[in-house]
Amino acid sequence: MTEAKPIVVSGAVEGDVDGAVLRRLIEQTNAISGPIYGKKGKIYLKQRFNGYNQAARFNPWIVLVDLNDDADCAPLLGTSWGINPTRYMCFRVAVRAVEAWLFADREHLARFLGVPISRIPRDPEILDHPKRIMVDLASHSRRRDIREDMVPRSKSGRTVGPAYTSRLIEFVQDIVNGWRPGVAVQSSESLARCLRCLYRIVQEYREKLSSS
Repeated sequence: MTEAKPIVVSGAVEGDVDGAVLRRLIEQTNAISGPIYGKKGKIYLKQRFNGYNQAARFNPWIVLVDLNDDADCAPLLGTSWGINPTRYMCFRVAVRAVEAWLFADREHLARFLGVPISRIPRDPEILDHPKRIMVDLASHSRRRDIREDMVPRSKSGRTVGPAYTSRLIEFVQDIVNGWRPGVAVQSSESLARCLRCLYRIVQEYREKLSSS
């Protein structure tokens, strides 16, 4: 019996943390992550979306952006971009930022940050500024390294600490003690929609390969 050919999903995101999250989600569908493009902000992605969308006529693609304050809801953001997804394109919006998806795994995030689980928001999608809350939580950490890495220095003018991004990537990539997408979907509807979309395009592409 011929072994099924692995499905490769390419993607594009706003930043490095989003890229790490996207790779985990792709792996969750038993597909393989291809190149992750972008990582230069939302405007950069918007300018290049048509190219990604055309590529998705032939191969699986996902473009992930944060809602932030750019629209009242995810569908309105998609409308403002003029989104008309091709066959294998999955355009998804994290409400309101990808950090909210990390909050949705309360137990493991609390352990990673070194804070009581009671401090982790129960309904992450109602948060207006998830990144700001993530930094505030880190400032209350029992771990000195988390405080030093994730919280900005006084008068630095920065909104996050020097290793904020690398720390969150560490959390996302830790298969044993890190972020669990399968748990997080229970508290984040936008994450659940993202995973469903990914499963759909992977399955449809797999069926295409098996019939060709």
